[in-house]
Amino acid sequence: MSFAVITGGGSAGHVLPALAVAEALEDAGHEAGDIHYVGARRGIESRLLPETPYGHTLLDVDGLQRGISASDLRRNAAFLPKLASAVRQARRLLRELQPKVVISVGGYASLPAVLAARRQRIPVVVVTYDRQPGQSSAITARFAAAVAAAYEGSPLPRATVTGAPVRRVIRQVDRVGGRAAAREELGLPADRFVVAVIGGSLGSGILNEAVTAYVDGHGDDRSLAVRHVVGERFAASAAAPRDGTDGVLYQVVGYEPRMDLVYAAADLLIGRGGATTVAEVSVTGIPAILVPWAGAAEDHQTGNVRWLSDADAAVLLAEPDVARLGEEIEALRHDDERRHSLGTAAAAMGAQHRGGGLAELIERVASA
Repeated sequence: MSFAVITGGGSAGHVLPALAVAEALEDAGHEAGDIHYVGARRGIESRLLPETPYGHTLLDVDGLQRGISASDLRRNAAFLPKLASAVRQARRLLRELQPKVVISVGGYASLPAVLAARRQRIPVVVVTYDRQPGQSSAITARFAAAVAAAYEGSPLPRATVTGAPVRRVIRQVDRVGGRAAAREELGLPADRFVVAVIGGSLGSGILNEAVTAYVDGHGDDRSLAVRHVVGERFAASAAAPRDGTDGVLYQVVGYEPRMDLVYAAADLLIGRGGATTVAEVSVTGIPAILVPWAGAAEDHQTGNVRWLSDADAAVLLAEPDVARLGEEIEALRHDDERRHSLGTAAAAMGAQHRGGGLAELIERVASA
């Protein structure tokens, strides 16, 4: 018998919050063995979950594709049969585990376990961490026992503000005491201004181009270091790294598994507007320039970033203005007071994500 099944995934934007939920339950006193994860075989969870102490089941389920290519149409045709099969597997798994609660973090991978839980009358908690909830969260929230919302004003029913789930290793980042060790581990000099760039779990082509242009324009700058997470799909075509011998140090990384070190080491973060990035910026208090993805559903990334930028806790740079990224970086690079102000305001905003409200809500639903 387990305490909880956590379900969702497909991308790091869902899997990392799921792991943060699991850690929050551990911090509340539950054993890792009493927490089980249900995700998708195609998702990044197939890489991330084996490294954790949590049992996991990965189902053959896929999301609906928005494109009209032959491949997209074939995958869409298989959507319902795969979902039906995955729901049957999830029902068998829930009968075996007998969890007290199923926790959905959204994404297409959450549907089988949530539907199975509804059929078996197991209470469901929906965890939503975007200011504008995604479609899967909006659907499952209709019959959820409770919704754990990251921010005030959630449009979902039965919502309680608990803050966003943030991984323990991020919550423990010390940007002062941990700076030297983090730089040493990442191979970053102690005496350079460090810009870290991450374009989400898949990377961002438009952000990569803007950063490459910035690096090219500062090729002979011996006081600058840039650690650029380009995304694995862009790794083969990314600009060549530079060792910093006679100018800028430019590190090119496909996927960054140790964001805690990046947050501790960097003087400035350049990122997108995903919920995980926004929450982690606030929890760590790192000065940031955030460029929301213009193609996000209902422009929800802009809403996420505005939570910070409206409080002067981050710089929002719209995607059409990304050509100005270099100017924005340089302005903050040479303004210590402004960076300090942004970081201090961000850390104050992050207080709501550092509490224990999420685990408390899940406990209440499980014991009802």
